[in-house]
Amino acid sequence: MTESPAVRTRGLHKRYGRRTALAGIDLDIAYGEVVALLGPNGAGKTSTVEILEGHRSRDGGEVTVLGVDPARVGRFGRAARDWRSGIGIVLQEATDLGELTVGETVRHFARYYPAPRDPAEVIEVVGLTDRTRTRIRKLSGGQRRRLDVAVGLVGDPRLVFLDEPTTGFDPAARRAFWELIRTLAGAGTTILLTTHYLDEAEALADRVVVLAGGRVVADGPPTALAERAGHQVTVRWSGGERRTDDPATVIAELTRRFGGPIPGLTVTRPSLEDAYLDLIGSRP
Repeated sequence: MTESPAVRTRGLHKRYGRRTALAGIDLDIAYGEVVALLGPNGAGKTSTVEILEGHRSRDGGEVTVLGVDPARVGRFGRAARDWRSGIGIVLQEATDLGELTVGETVRHFARYYPAPRDPAEVIEVVGLTDRTRTRIRKLSGGQRRRLDVAVGLVGDPRLVFLDEPTTGFDPAARRAFWELIRTLAGAGTTILLTTHYLDEAEALADRVVVLAGGRVVADGPPTALAERAGHQVTVRWSGGERRTDDPATVIAELTRRFGGPIPGLTVTRPSLEDAYLDLIGSRP
């Protein structure tokens, strides 16, 4: 295991005509780390990920992914194959290969890699063993998303890019998918996750990186970013609320006022959502 990070960018810049999409991004992702990349539409998430994947050029800065500059690896030759075999990409669009079955699809993609994982093992990891002979068109949305992950994993990558992995999922499917991601992370897979769901980032990520206006505006564990929203908690009751550093005192005062139990009492601490809205300037 190398001491250098799986992903490193320094001063990453990208422009589209007169518009600056990335204005100097510095980012490190360690091997085995799960990082969630957050930000509003137009913040630069897609540009960053596509540059890291080697699918888009940059206008400035330094980038290494698995120790290689994606801009120099090329599209063909052994060096390109070796580097790309270390990366798994799960796009937002679902895999759709017509009438192929789950097993046929995973075995098909396995042939693209020099040392793939056993397709049956990968299908088991994503929980689709009982659907191995099922045609893709007959899978549910959640099952198709699991197939996308199987395709992304069959090359035995060290780094996986997940783009909005649970968009369109019902709550049960999302929770099941989260458990799959935790399993991958527990096995040491490095994961870069882009998502609009803050609860997903909070549940899965070791670190959260927030982009706004093409810059990194926050980088840290979800709990640490939540604390940036302020240490005050919000005490609510029927007919009122108060933000305070000392909720115990407020509750004691309310108890005396009501002469007993406080109707509708809730105590809410700052959340990742609070911090995120402050960071991107979208708090109502």
